[in-house]
Amino acid sequence: MQIAVIGGGLAGLTSAITLANRGLSVTLIEKKSYPLHKVCGEYVSNEVLPYLRAIGADPAVLRPASISRFMLTSPKGVILESPLDLGGFGVSRYTLDHFLYQVALAKGVQVRLQTAVQDVQFADNQFSLKLSNGDTLRAEVALGAYGKRSTLDRQLNRSFFAKRSPYIGVKYHLRLDMPTDLIALHNFEDGYAGISAIEDGRYCFCYLTTRENLRRHGSIPDMEQATLQQNPHLRRIFSEAEFLYEQPEVINEISFATKTCVENHMLMCGDAAGMITPLCGNGMAMAIHAGKLAAEQVVQYFENGRNRQALEAGYTLAWERQFKQRLQLGRAVQRLFGSPLLSEVAVGTLRYLPAAVRLIMRQTHGQPF
Repeated sequence: MQIAVIGGGLAGLTSAITLANRGLSVTLIEKKSYPLHKVCGEYVSNEVLPYLRAIGADPAVLRPASISRFMLTSPKGVILESPLDLGGFGVSRYTLDHFLYQVALAKGVQVRLQTAVQDVQFADNQFSLKLSNGDTLRAEVALGAYGKRSTLDRQLNRSFFAKRSPYIGVKYHLRLDMPTDLIALHNFEDGYAGISAIEDGRYCFCYLTTRENLRRHGSIPDMEQATLQQNPHLRRIFSEAEFLYEQPEVINEISFATKTCVENHMLMCGDAAGMITPLCGNGMAMAIHAGKLAAEQVVQYFENGRNRQALEAGYTLAWERQFKQRLQLGRAVQRLFGSPLLSEVAVGTLRYLPAAVRLIMRQTHGQPF
């Protein structure tokens, strides 16, 4: 086998499709099955559209929502509004990942579902992957696209894994009387929530808060009533929306810590390489772009003499050029929110500085690729 892709999210699937399009042998290993829900804002910047169309995965067939306006509110409900210069689309991970999985199969990608990679070793210029079913796979190149946090991070002794993260994420799908072209971010004490339209007349409602906030109130419903609903815009959502499943999707230990994009000779993609704060709303596009960058470097590796040092250096340079500044800015912007007082000041100030708002959005998003 030439290439192993560990993880079947956006970065893993798009990189696998791109590599298969170039005639390379690719096996993708995913610990779950499609379709599946994930805690995610489910908004994608339009910067990804040229690439998705080029690899034969145009999302237009999924009938995503078209999003062109942005709203930000303070905990007390003060509103900031701005156009989205590039715009984006809304589609659930349940639908988008399954679609990309089907494209991957059609392109000849070998996929192993419900299979976890338990250990990765590199020796004699090849990778050995120990799988949960007892099999061992060998590959010349490996891509780590397994998401925010995995037991593989512990096995690789990645520094961020040893540090507890205070953040949790919660996601619902719902129906609500709300413009379909608007993405809104609503601040509350110790967090913020995003809502935007997805396919089939539904909305994704997802928020980030802290473990301490949840511990203080004892349960998710009690926390939502005590803190989120202090923002009148969030109170309206909870009182008027039809929630489409009883229990939300929840994820713990969301880390925005600095990571490395090459570990033990693996090229790390998507959230495994670094996660932008959800406040910036561009994580899905960055994952897709990282999959493209990794695939391009791997193609060059096989075409230009199989120089591993050049592969790793080339990918690191390409990744840092695209994402390093965005991640840093995202962490800086997040510090303006969470505290009720600071959030009120930030929103109250930025609403009179529309050029600054649009500059921040441009700096946390990329150009069409």
